[in-house]
Amino acid sequence: MKETMGKTGFWFGCCGLLVWLVTVGCGSGDSPIEPTGGGSPAAPSSAEATAARSATDEPASEGVSSGQPLKKAELLIQLPTDICNTPDAMALLPDGDVVLSVPNFNDLKAGARLVKITPDNRMEEFLELPNHPETGKPMGPLGVCVAPSGDLFLADFQQEGKRRSRVVRIKMKDGQPQEIVPVVTGFHVSNAVIVHDGHLYVSETQIDTESHPATSGVFRFKLDELEDAVVQLAENELEDPHLIATIKTYNKELPLGADGLAFDDQGNLYVGNFSDGTVHRIQFDAEGKVTSNEIFARADFMKSADGLFRDPQTGVIYVADSKANAVQMVFPDGSVKTLAQNGDTDGLDGGMDQPCEVLLRGRELIVSNMDWPVPGCINQKYDPPCTLSVIRLD
Repeated sequence: MKETMGKTGFWFGCCGLLVWLVTVGCGSGDSPIEPTGGGSPAAPSSAEATAARSATDEPASEGVSSGQPLKKAELLIQLPTDICNTPDAMALLPDGDVVLSVPNFNDLKAGARLVKITPDNRMEEFLELPNHPETGKPMGPLGVCVAPSGDLFLADFQQEGKRRSRVVRIKMKDGQPQEIVPVVTGFHVSNAVIVHDGHLYVSETQIDTESHPATSGVFRFKLDELEDAVVQLAENELEDPHLIATIKTYNKELPLGADGLAFDDQGNLYVGNFSDGTVHRIQFDAEGKVTSNEIFARADFMKSADGLFRDPQTGVIYVADSKANAVQMVFPDGSVKTLAQNGDTDGLDGGMDQPCEVLLRGRELIVSNMDWPVPGCINQKYDPPCTLSVIRLD
């Protein structure tokens, strides 16, 4: 793998494809359909965004525990190489199928799509995605989640063009995808998406990478706001009223910040800071305004924090640690343990091959192996075919 560092990312060559890399993976977080009880948060204001930006980045405590793996990943499914060379995010559909986003960043000639994994672990084609209307390049599907209406929200990361990344809605009818419409435009790197209490939350993995530390953030949109109009983010994202919190990333080699998202039962939002390997907790008051934004969990052995998923039974947040080829567990007290970890592998042995996303299906934790290397990864090269792993919790 050949790498040349730049200001906001790096070039890497893989399978004859030269890609300008500015992000990896995403995580959609908690259960795809959120409860609707409770008051609806007020629309975020510029003052709220300013308060969120001034929140401390220092953790309340280290919260470090054991880095010895407790479980072993097994092979769930091998994905066909002709249509899948880079899997990413997952969401559980109401019928029990898992929808998987496939951006195919390792070889864009394969196009982009969504596929389904059935309850008996068969892959079915679901939706071939069109090219971006402005860049003419394939969509870059990252985070995906299910709205209360049954429609899907999907982050589209565009590697070319200035702020061409966006979020689209895939309208569903009788379990089948219909029209694809944009709902939010103007992101640098739209990544994770999650619906909670009448709002769509989106992680923006890069806002400003030229300063140190780098800045990323989380945006919030009322679902009603996205029904009939396309929201265009402000020219200066830091002044956009939808910005509710910013995240600082101190890793100079790879300035990738806000990534996976998950909510707990108290309505606290957890955000993975990819390159720093920390999990932040954002708390709100009764009106939905941000009251705190702090590092909640960190550990020397947690090297990155990509996709997040919270187990509603135990309160444990599972973290896809892409760099370490691991899945970490963040407990409600902020302590961290390693659930599973393995060395460099092609995934055919069931091992994790740069895990980017985790999803709980019953008591099975499904792991999406992106296999799209970045600096600092145990995974050193793209080696097809791509796979999904499973960690059996019981």
